[in-house]
Amino acid sequence: MADTSKIDQLKVLNARMILECPCTLRDTATQAVPGDGNADADILFIGEAPGKNEDEQGIPFVGAAGKFLSEMLDGIGLRREDIYITNVVKYRPPNNRDPLPEEIAACMPWLHEQIKIIEPKMIVTLGRHAMEHFIPGKKISEVHGQAFRRMFPDIGPQVFFALYHPAAALYNGGMRGTLMEDFGKIPLVLKKLESET
Repeated sequence: MADTSKIDQLKVLNARMILECPCTLRDTATQAVPGDGNADADILFIGEAPGKNEDEQGIPFVGAAGKFLSEMLDGIGLRREDIYITNVVKYRPPNNRDPLPEEIAACMPWLHEQIKIIEPKMIVTLGRHAMEHFIPGKKISEVHGQAFRRMFPDIGPQVFFALYHPAAALYNGGMRGTLMEDFGKIPLVLKKLESET
């Protein structure tokens, strides 16, 4: 059962940030897409930005990439309800372009507050935009499928696991196998972390 205080804290945070977030993407987006899932999750997935379906429904990862993500979760014995999922940027960039550095920076306090509330055991970054903030100076092609420990002043020590974005596999069939193989390592990393506590 999810911690009701965490659910409430996320609701309060999201309501406040919808009013206060300075990201200029809010001017062109239909609505904010704060996040979805279990507020007490062991694993937090962070993608890039909402797409068209997400912008319409207000829920992250509801399009084709989300379907593939659900398939991969199923493959390691998890469901969407077991995890929490959000994006680096909470508003859809026009025409699904890459989010700009200033847009990412504007939304970052919101994401960091979510991390502090959820207190995940591990954070899975989906795609390079999510990875670059938490694991700077690395190329996703070199570090996908690897875990990193990083310390941030406001969110403390965290374990990050870098993955390609599920959307990449939709455009590049060869990446599908790589992503599924990397995804399969998630339970092993989690088990190792649990054995350390």
